[in-house]
Amino acid sequence: MSMLHAIHEVRPTSPPHAPQIDLNLPAEPEAAHVRDSLPRVDQPVFEQTVPSRTTPSRRIAITSLLVLANVVQMTVNFAGVAGGSALSESLGAKDSYASWIAASYALTQGTFVLVSGRLGDVYGHRELLLAGGAWLTVCTFASAFCTNFFAFVTMRALAGLGGAFVMPNAVAMISSTNPPGRVRNVSLGFFGASAPVGGYFGALFLGAFLEHTEWNACLGVFTFAPIWALSPREPSVDRHGKIDCIGSALGTSSLILFNFVWNQAPSVGWATHYEIILLISSVVLFAGFLLWERNYAAEPIMPLDIFKAPSFLMLLLVVLLNYMAVGTLIWYQVLWLQKVWHWSPLQFAVGWTPFVICATGAAILAAWMIPRLAAQWILAIGTITILVSNVLMATLPLHQIYWAQVFPSVILFSFCPDFVYTAGQIIASNSVRRNQQGIAGSVIGTLNLYGNSLGLGFAATIEEQIARRTGSQITGYRAALFFGVAISAVALILDVCFVRLVKDDREGWRDDDIVEDLELTDHAEATGVHLPHASASH
Repeated sequence: MSMLHAIHEVRPTSPPHAPQIDLNLPAEPEAAHVRDSLPRVDQPVFEQTVPSRTTPSRRIAITSLLVLANVVQMTVNFAGVAGGSALSESLGAKDSYASWIAASYALTQGTFVLVSGRLGDVYGHRELLLAGGAWLTVCTFASAFCTNFFAFVTMRALAGLGGAFVMPNAVAMISSTNPPGRVRNVSLGFFGASAPVGGYFGALFLGAFLEHTEWNACLGVFTFAPIWALSPREPSVDRHGKIDCIGSALGTSSLILFNFVWNQAPSVGWATHYEIILLISSVVLFAGFLLWERNYAAEPIMPLDIFKAPSFLMLLLVVLLNYMAVGTLIWYQVLWLQKVWHWSPLQFAVGWTPFVICATGAAILAAWMIPRLAAQWILAIGTITILVSNVLMATLPLHQIYWAQVFPSVILFSFCPDFVYTAGQIIASNSVRRNQQGIAGSVIGTLNLYGNSLGLGFAATIEEQIARRTGSQITGYRAALFFGVAISAVALILDVCFVRLVKDDREGWRDDDIVEDLELTDHAEATGVHLPHASASH
C-alpha cells in the first residue's frame, strides 16, 4: 500500500535558534485595521536548517536508510498479507482465522500512527524511530519462532506498533536532514515509492523463505543500527509539549476494539457474547473520546471543530470506504490465486510484479495531475479503478488464464491508493483552517492503514456467512469481493455528489486567521513548537 500519506503526517521541524523575520501580515483594506491594532511580532523561519556536522555524503546515507526503513516495515506488513493463508495452514489454524495474519499488523499500525507523530514532536523523532525500529525487529524475530497461531498473530500486532512509530518519524527525519528544495522533494518521493516496493518484497521473500521468516528481523537490524550510528541527536520539536493521554487512550481503545470485533466475527460468530460486549464497549469508548476532546482536553489530539470544515467529514468517509475496498481486494485476490488456482506464495509474488511497477508510476502520475485536474475527480478516478478491479475479481471464472482478468485487476488496483491519498490530502488541506493542516493530513493517512484492516474484517464476516449458507467457499469469496464493489460504488457517489474543493477567492488571510497566527507564533516562540510557514497557502 502506498505510504505517501506519511509525508503529510509530520511537520518539518524548527531549530531552537532559527533566524527571525517579520510577520508578513496582509495588506488588504479589510484586514488593515486588524494588522494595525495588533502588536508587532517576529516569527521564526520554520524550515529546518541542515546541521553543520552533517556532510552531504552523510545526509545521503541517512536518507537512504530512512527510505529503507519504510521498505522494511512494509515488507513485514505485506508478508502477512501475501502469506496469510499459507502461514495459517502451517500453524494449524482454521481458514476462518487466516485473515487475522493480514489484519493484525495494519490494525495496530493504523491506530497508533497518529499518536506516534505527536510523541515524536515531544520526545524526539529520532528516538521514536529507533525505538519503533527496535520494537519491530524484536517482535518480527520472535514471531519467526512462534508455533502457535494466536501467539504469531499477537506478535504481528505488536510489530505493527513499531511500524506506526517508524513511518511518520522517518518522514520528519528526512525533512530535517535535507534542506528545502529538490533533494528533499526527491527523497520524499522515494519514501512514497518505497511502500509498494516493500510490499512486493514482502510477497517475494515470503514465497522464497516461507519457513524462515526471521529474515525480516535481520533486515531490521541492518537498517536501524546504521541509522542510530549515523544520525545526529537533535532537540525535540516540542520538548515542553503535553500529550493528550486520556484522549489518546480512549480513541485508540475504541478503534482497536471496533476493528477487533469485525475481524474476529468470522471465526467465532456474532452469537458469541463477548463480540456484542466489545462492540458496545467500542462505541461507548468512542463517545467518551468525543466528549473528552470537546469539553475537557487542554490540548486535544483531535480538535472536533475540524469536522465543521466543508466536505471534510464526507471526504473522510469516501477515503475510508476506498481503503476498505483496497483491503478487501488484496486479501481475496491472494485467496483466489492461492486457494482456487493453487498458486504458491512465490507464484503470487511474481504475478504481482505489475503492481509494484504501476504503483510507483501512479505516484508520479498523481503528482502530474494535481495542477491539471480538480482533486475530487482525481479521487473519483482512484475510486473507479478499485471498483472495476473488484468487479474483475468477483466475476473471475474458476478456470481462466491470468492475463484475462487478474492482470488488468492488478494494474487498475495499483493506481487507487496513490490517487485516493493524493486527492484526499489536497481536499483536506483546502477544507480546514491553517492550524489544522497537520491534523487533517494525519487523519487521511490513518484511514489508509486502518481502513485496510477494517475492510478485511467486514468482508471476511460476509464471506463466512455466505459460505455457510450456500455451502460454497467460492461463493463466499465472490460475496466479499462484491462487498468491495458496493462500498466503492457508494464512495464514488458520495465523492461526485458531496465532495468539493472549497472555493476561496480571498487575497491574504481572514481577520481571524491573522489573530490565530499571532497567538500560535507567540506560543511557538515560548515553547519551540513548529508551525507552518506564514506564507503557506490555505
